[in-house]
Amino acid sequence: MTRLTHSLAIIALTGLALSACGRSRGSAELAPATMTTIGVNGYLWRAAIDTLSFAPLISTDSNGGVIVTDWYSRPGNPGERVKLTVSILDQDLRADALRVAASRQVNQGGQWVGAPVTAATVQKLEDIILTRARDLRRAATAG
Repeated sequence: MTRLTHSLAIIALTGLALSACGRSRGSAELAPATMTTIGVNGYLWRAAIDTLSFAPLISTDSNGGVIVTDWYSRPGNPGERVKLTVSILDQDLRADALRVAASRQVNQGGQWVGAPVTAATVQKLEDIILTRARDLRRAATAG
């Protein structure tokens, strides 16, 4: 083997060895449940925005994962209003990555007075958001 051929072989082997250093040993793609281009899970974020679309939004922070609505009264019940805060706590699509808080007020003699919110109401809203997020994930992986 000539000195030039030997040098070219070493350069080629070194190039191959170095090119392997840049590759990950795991999957080339993130699992769909953790895909995000924002600070939190994208499916949970989209599902929360979709679910809260009935109420005006005061604040949205996709990096911090917080959505806050303004006070909302149903057209059929103007004497009662609610305000919601949704927090997405993780980049994974999991039930414990979502937290919903609700405030409720009723109008008594022209004054808005705080009223309790049942835990079942908050739980139902969390379930709706989680179901929507799972549907979005299924649609993304199927297509």
